Amino acid sequence: MRHHPLFKIREKGKYGFINNLGDIIIEPQYYEAEDFHNGFSRILLNNKLTQLDVLGRPLLKHVFNYVGLFEEDLCKAQHVRKWGYINERGNWSIEPRFEWADDFSEGIAAVVEDGKYGFIDAKGNYIILPVFSDALGFKEGLAPATNGNEKWGFINIEGEFEIKPEFERAFPYQKDIAVFVENGKWGLLDTLGDVIRKPDFDFIEGHSEGRFYDGYAVFTQEEKYGVINQFGDIVLNPKLDFIGDFNEGKALVEYKGKFGFINDEVAVSIPPVYEDAGAFSNGLAQVFDKDKWGFINSDNDFVIQPEFDETMPFKDGLAWARIKDKWLYINKTGDSVWEES
Repeated sequence: MRHHPLFKIREKGKYGFINNLGDIIIEPQYYEAEDFHNGFSRILLNNKLTQLDVLGRPLLKHVFNYVGLFEEDLCKAQHVRKWGYINERGNWSIEPRFEWADDFSEGIAAVVEDGKYGFIDAKGNYIILPVFSDALGFKEGLAPATNGNEKWGFINIEGEFEIKPEFERAFPYQKDIAVFVENGKWGLLDTLGDVIRKPDFDFIEGHSEGRFYDGYAVFTQEEKYGVINQFGDIVLNPKLDFIGDFNEGKALVEYKGKFGFINDEVAVSIPPVYEDAGAFSNGLAQVFDKDKWGFINSDNDFVIQPEFDETMPFKDGLAWARIKDKWLYINKTGDSVWEES
């Protein structure tokens, strides 16, 4: 279902939401609130996270220790010590009976029962019994899993190892490419399990290295950043101090303390001259120039002059900004559509 975008606002220390015209849709009344994701925000009520729908209705039919995010119309939730899944009305779609639960992906979710990982369908029925010591979500019909020998492989929907467990770590497929780790280095596999890039890039826990965006992934070697393509070929040698993920055909780069952008031909398109910068989104990028934030276009022209103390990237036509302690939202011409009182 397509949901109209809503944007978090603040008034007198409480949070609500506006639409992209600046109209208040949900009055500021919550002490904590998150941005909307797949039609729902998470708010804090009585020190517990609760889902909030686009009409401003909290899902209060149950009290949860924790609620996740909605994925494929279901949201994992913990009630007392057990995990289950709620639907978009806040009712239990799958009763809480698991020791842990993951998000749904491709109609399947990993769960833990009796200390073992298995997979259920959207009705809560096991399609793969809990026999694995660890597992991650399904992508492209395969899921990383380990059967207790501390080696990872990939199982199919039948729960059989399609790719033998012989890797130190393995991560879900991105289309037809998956990252695997050996001796603290990462490389790439195809869907047959054949190595298309030997593990020679530094693996840093929590970093996005190995995640492909616009057909490119960032890697590090000896604390310098480079870029590879989906065939595992190095297209930019590791010589930059930082490279962000590609988005809208550009990636943020840092060189000698200054920031600029490379394009989808992995060539400099905007020289590194800015004190700081963010990713391109909605055709504009935030840059920090002369102690203020503004927005440039892909030709490196200022579309919105640097006058803000803080900004966030554009999303659905609006960008959050701050002048001193005051919140506001601006459109792509720099006009304010909403300002904090």
